[in-house]
Amino acid sequence: MTQVPYSDLQIFPLTERYGLSSFNSVSAELNDFLINDALEDQENMISRTYLVFWKENFVGFVTLIADTIGVQLIHESERVDGYEYTKYPAIKIGRFAVDRSYERMGIGRFLLLASIGKAISISKEIGCRYITVDSKRGSTDFYKKHNFMEVEGHGSDDFPKLYLNMYPIITGIKPRESLEGFEN
Repeated sequence: MTQVPYSDLQIFPLTERYGLSSFNSVSAELNDFLINDALEDQENMISRTYLVFWKENFVGFVTLIADTIGVQLIHESERVDGYEYTKYPAIKIGRFAVDRSYERMGIGRFLLLASIGKAISISKEIGCRYITVDSKRGSTDFYKKHNFMEVEGHGSDDFPKLYLNMYPIITGIKPRESLEGFEN
C-alpha cells in the first residue's frame, strides 16, 4: 500500500460538526465508541478525541485520557530516582483506530506520533512522564516498535498494559546549551 505523506494529514479535535457514521475500523467496539460515546465523554470531561483527515476523508482517531501508572510497574531503569509516591502521572491512549480502507498507509504511526507530541506538550503544563495504553493483543507489536515497554506480568492479559517513558524523548530533542566558544 501507498504511504500517506504526513504533510497531507490533518488532526482536529472532535466536535459535533463532524459526521462519524462512515468510519469503519476492524473493531466494532471502537466504531461504536466513536459514534455513540466519544462526544458525550468529551462533553463530560472524561476524554478528548482527535480525528485525522486525509484529502477530506476521515481516516482515524485517537482518544486521550488522564491516567496513572504504579511505580512498581515501571522497569527499574525507567523510574525516577527519589520519587516518593506510589504512582506516576500518565496520559493514556484510551482508544485508537484507523479506518480499514486506510490501514497500512502510515496513518496509525502518524496518530501515535501526534499523540506523543500532544502528551509532551501537556507535560510542559502539568508534569507527566509516561504514556500508557492497554493494548489490544494484536497491536502490542505496533506499540513496542515505537519504544513502548510491556508491563511485566501483564503480557497474558486480554489487554496488555504498555508504557512509554517520555523523558528520553524530551531530553533528546532539547537543545544543549553550551558556553563553549562564547567569550565575554
